Amino acid sequence: MNNLSVVLRDAQVNNYAVGSFNIYNYETIKGVIECVRELKIPAIIAFGEAYLENMSPESVRVLADTLSEGIVTPLALHLDHCKSFKNIIKAIRAGFTSVMYDGSSLDIEENIRQTREIVDIAHSVNVSVEAELGSLAGGKYSNEGGGREIYTDPAQAKRFVEATGVDALAVSIGTVHGMYKGIPKIDMDVLRSIHREVSIPLVLHGGSGTPENIIRECIKNGIRKINVNTEISMHTVAGTAKYISENPGCHLSKLSLVQTELVKEIVRKYILMFNFEPEGS
Repeated sequence: MNNLSVVLRDAQVNNYAVGSFNIYNYETIKGVIECVRELKIPAIIAFGEAYLENMSPESVRVLADTLSEGIVTPLALHLDHCKSFKNIIKAIRAGFTSVMYDGSSLDIEENIRQTREIVDIAHSVNVSVEAELGSLAGGKYSNEGGGREIYTDPAQAKRFVEATGVDALAVSIGTVHGMYKGIPKIDMDVLRSIHREVSIPLVLHGGSGTPENIIRECIKNGIRKINVNTEISMHTVAGTAKYISENPGCHLSKLSLVQTELVKEIVRKYILMFNFEPEGS
């Protein structure tokens, strides 16, 4: 597994985004890794703090290492949306190559202080840190919460990055956790302003269901990592229900294979969408 900064370095230079795909079990890990093996395009395996009841960080690391054996395409193992200092340390000790400390609910000074502390620890063992400034609203079917939407302030973003030394910054520009309840209202002017102020890779949370034209415009304006979670779950659950209805009495071993393929369908869609060459580059 690679350090997140290594995975995003080429994207930063060549103006594309790397997909970060949430996993919860063997089938989802396998689906992401098989797509990377087939497409030979980098990706990020993201395990959220919300899914610690599904798997331990140690189990995730062992499965990721085993299933990715022989792959030379860059892959990072990332702890997503973590508010707990204890769980961040646990993931680092388990061998995760990147962690996201989510202090977005804190005031700016406390967010800076706590993020800086985590950066110092993580960087000492070659682990990257993503942080978040601003707050995303919750959409339909979100399993990551979401509260009052607060757009990221470009001037605060510049100060935050300089004060903390983070490797990537998640920004709030109008996307939501989950699926959109209506037409997405993305403020591209805010993103452009942040991109002018901040030189590190920017992260877009809430990639599920975001129209391709908006995704492409975001990538042109500094987004280098895009998170996808809800759509993986929704597509796989719907496909699983359809398969069971068409194959009553099916064996769980066959269902596992079907679910891996369903995961791959969404992961493949977004890996290819994110990995494009912008006009004029």
